[in-house]
Amino acid sequence: MSKLDKMSIYISMLLRHRPEEAHITLDEHGWADVEELLAGINGTGRKIDREMLETIVATDKKQRYSFNQDRTLIRANQGHSIPVDVELREKEPPEILYHGTALSFLTAIKAEGLKPMSRLYVHLSKDIRTAVIVGKRHGEPVVLKIHSGDMYRVGIPFFLSENGVWLTKKVEPGYFEQIDVDF
Repeated sequence: MSKLDKMSIYISMLLRHRPEEAHITLDEHGWADVEELLAGINGTGRKIDREMLETIVATDKKQRYSFNQDRTLIRANQGHSIPVDVELREKEPPEILYHGTALSFLTAIKAEGLKPMSRLYVHLSKDIRTAVIVGKRHGEPVVLKIHSGDMYRVGIPFFLSENGVWLTKKVEPGYFEQIDVDF
């Protein structure tokens, strides 16, 4: 793993889960002061400068981060376990979305539905390939087909994050089914 990739993962952890680890604060919308973030990371013994941070934000494959307009603030686009309002706007989802998980979680999911667990939202993708990749992170992958259009029509809100991840608070068991996918 490259130095940039390792630093990106560390920044993601700080901005989504544990800002206190680098002695930074997030505002109610998840924004951190860029200079405070750089100083905080450097204070942990890691080395980062503005140029490296700009490169990480510009090249991150998952598009995890956003700068504000004048680039003085930065935040993670989604995936927080700490309570922040990233100012998501409700949006009508596609008729079908997908969720990748591991086979080991399937029994509980079928009984209880998809829950955000340690995050604020359930994360959904618009394509099967992304769901497979996510599922592989947790073990033997399983892909669930989510009937998001039906959910939306009964009043369940959906949000689209800056980096294209669909979010909702919960998916009840009647709104998904396991699909067969060649891995």
